[in-house]
Parts: sequence; structure tokens; C-alpha cells
Amino acid sequence: EAGATYVSKNELFATADVLTIHLKLSERSAGLVGAPELALMKPTALLVNTSRGPIVDEAALVEALERRAIAGAALDVFDTEPLPPGHPLRTLDNVLATPHIGYVADRPYRIFFGDAVAAITDWLDANAQ
Repeated sequence: EAGATYVSKNELFATADVLTIHLKLSERSAGLVGAPELALMKPTALLVNTSRGPIVDEAALVEALERRAIAGAALDVFDTEPLPPGHPLRTLDNVLATPHIGYVADRPYRIFFGDAVAAITDWLDANAQ
């Protein structure tokens, strides 16, 4: 009804201009995107991962990015967080990396900060005696 067309996983990787990952990490999704899938992607394609780092084989992604097998990646999640200093994903010019802040929006931050202030205030009040 919405005009979407079912395609196989291989066809999705081979035809997508931008491929975004929206999965929870599980035994089935860990390593779901590896060297074979990245090899199917067009050299102009972009990979976006804001779900969980281990869904994408990080070493295979670094290799694909270094070879320019894909145009780039936007990543908000990594195998190790924070991303270690000197990690190749920090230096590649075809990577946009953010420090796991994909959930950040004005409303949640107001709630988080408000709750934090309330917790600190409650703790101070309880320990002021």
C-alpha cells in the first residue's frame, strides 16, 4: 500500500544508496553486516549504523572504507565505546562518527537532566541531617 517492494538481503545491499541499520543486538543480528554484504554495496553507497556496533563487522567495514569500496559510513555505535584513541574509524575521511548520542533530542534531555537534578537534590536532602 505504501509503495514498498520486498527484496532479498543481497538485493537490498546491492541496490541501496543509503543503508540504515535498525535492529537490536542479538545472537541473530551480531555480524549481520560483514565483508560479503559490504562487497555487494555500490561504491557510491552509504552505511548508517545507529543501532549497535557489533551488528556490523567493524574490521570488514574499516577495510571497505579504506579501499573506498563504499562511499562512507555514519556511525553512532561501535564495538568498543568510547571509540579508542587511534582507532581507524577516527581518522578515515569518509566516516562521520558520533559518540552514541543518536537518541539525543531536546525533550529526552530535559527529562534526563530534570531527573538527575531531582535525584541529586533528594540525595542532598537525605544526607543533610
